[in-house]
Amino acid sequence: MISKRVHEIKPFIVMDVLEKAQAMERAGESIIHLEVGEPDFDTPECIKLSVIAALQRGETHYTHSLGLLELREAVSRHYHKTYGIEGIQPDQVIITSGTSPAFFVALSAILDPGDEVILSDPHYACYPNFIRFFGGIPTAVPVYEEDGFQYRPESIRAHLTARTKAIFINSPANPTGNLLEAGRMSEIAGLGKLILSDEIYHGLVYEGRARSILEFTDHCIVFNGFSKLYAMTGLRLGYFIVPSELIRPIQKILQNFFISANASVQQAGYTALTDPCVEAEITRMKETYNGRRKFIIKRLRDMGFGITVEPTGAFYVFANAKRFTNDSYAFAFEVLEHAKVGITPGVDFGPNGEGYIRFSYANSMENIAEGLDRLERYLQKRIAASSPNPI
Repeated sequence: MISKRVHEIKPFIVMDVLEKAQAMERAGESIIHLEVGEPDFDTPECIKLSVIAALQRGETHYTHSLGLLELREAVSRHYHKTYGIEGIQPDQVIITSGTSPAFFVALSAILDPGDEVILSDPHYACYPNFIRFFGGIPTAVPVYEEDGFQYRPESIRAHLTARTKAIFINSPANPTGNLLEAGRMSEIAGLGKLILSDEIYHGLVYEGRARSILEFTDHCIVFNGFSKLYAMTGLRLGYFIVPSELIRPIQKILQNFFISANASVQQAGYTALTDPCVEAEITRMKETYNGRRKFIIKRLRDMGFGITVEPTGAFYVFANAKRFTNDSYAFAFEVLEHAKVGITPGVDFGPNGEGYIRFSYANSMENIAEGLDRLERYLQKRIAASSPNPI
């Protein structure tokens, strides 16, 4: 009864951890969540009010399949203002109900069975599932802690074949929180393949700056949205920017399968990009995240986790846990059970993520401190229990 493509989808392990943690909470346990990559801040008030106002104006009907023109124009202006990119036409900007549907639509438009897409290993856990769903083949290129988990362009080149359709990049990256350097990005753009650039964590950068792939090539598809920077995860609003030849094929997919994104929520996106009231809120969020980032990096290092290159974006630390385990999956559930702290096993993000743990600092400083205290106490007990008895 179940299709082969659905049967072959792998679980998103962080959701398994979260759902186990939630079951424990329902049973009365106190759990600290360091596993979930979701902003803990409330959506800025002026964004929420814009949704209410849109509903009161009766904006509850279909929009253009590509999205509201004023929102697409605002995205184009945002990329010009932020990155100096000129020439993005509003029709190249396609609004979707979150960034995940953008991945789904874009990959359905470009992939034929057997086409290969290059991914870093580790990578965002859902990328391979999107690729396989359309008959594509994920090709993993290992990236390493000592490089800050950045691609080595020569390693990508060694994996290129006649079937390589695209190269996925993600900067700032999930799960690592690291940025891809401009020089490496330029080299990757020069490989001549379509670049799929996930830029959802842009804006959440604490040292240096994120670069858009559009600064280096227009042979690309850019994915972005409002969930992370604007704390709008539940409003489900994203977008992608495509070469002109893909507009009509993608529009046909949208018309048939999605119609359009939510009309009133699109107004929220417009407010996020254009209302000055949002900027102060974003600045406050970023300053808070940065304080948490510095705190969690120091505490994890003090506990014995390895962090060779400090992450400077998103809200993740991908820490080397090989001192404690070579089975990150078992370790994550062990920590959840005994320390009452949710963490994400590195193997969720690819085979090269084994031995690592992703910690999210999208939680209050109070909760992060308590979670790390619990983890430290548990690790001390664990180490003591495994040590030989003194003579």
